[in-house]
Amino acid sequence: MATKEQWKNVIGRVAFLNCDPLFHGLDEQWDVLPAPPSWLTGHLLRRDCVLAPIPAADYARNADELVLVPEIGICSKGEVGSVLVFGDRPVKEMKSIALPTDSMTSVALLRFILAQENLTPATELMGPDLDTMLEKCDGALLIGDRALEGAKEHPHLVQMDLGEAWLQRTNKPMVFGVFAARKDTPIEDVKAAQQALLQRLELFENDPDERQSVIEWSMSRSDLEYDRLNRYFGEVFNRLDGEHKQGLEQFLVDACKLHAGSTFAW
Repeated sequence: MATKEQWKNVIGRVAFLNCDPLFHGLDEQWDVLPAPPSWLTGHLLRRDCVLAPIPAADYARNADELVLVPEIGICSKGEVGSVLVFGDRPVKEMKSIALPTDSMTSVALLRFILAQENLTPATELMGPDLDTMLEKCDGALLIGDRALEGAKEHPHLVQMDLGEAWLQRTNKPMVFGVFAARKDTPIEDVKAAQQALLQRLELFENDPDERQSVIEWSMSRSDLEYDRLNRYFGEVFNRLDGEHKQGLEQFLVDACKLHAGSTFAW
């Protein structure tokens, strides 16, 4: 187990573009640990970092050990653009859907939506590769940069945006990723990391030059154009407000069956 001195200045981050507004220009005192969403849960539990964005469904599974960090997350208010079901037919006609192994929130959300519609396709967990998934199944669920790039290359295959589907059924925004910390982490360490991320977010929200810099940084690490990324950062949000907290609570209860209630660090 790492000592406090080794991990208290490490912040986990999803290795997708959706966290760029929080991490662009982050003070060099912070080390960043990038990983797929589900891997970050393990890093957090092993004390590899002081806090990290993890799938909301993973928080539900580990709520006895973790607390939520307020004000920041990976959220949408309808269309999210990067949590998509692909296929050559409508979802209601799919007899099988391949599910990704890199985020359990999207999987839990799709299962909830399918149940609401009384749909029972066969499902199979697979590595997140669109071509391979669609070779084996009628549909494929992808998240993050792979979903964005898949939609760019195959727009005719996009059959459902899960952020929009959740809003249509609940009239609430969706929180795909939550920032969390271990319950036994000193609160001052968690607050210091959260404040560092909030400073970057507030600059992104209020300074057009910073927004442009973030988008250009994202462009340098993807095949997406400026206009698409500018629109994407209006679809995905890193600000966890009161409305999103309500959506999160409903998702945790209805889709993840967490009845004890979520716990915020402060």
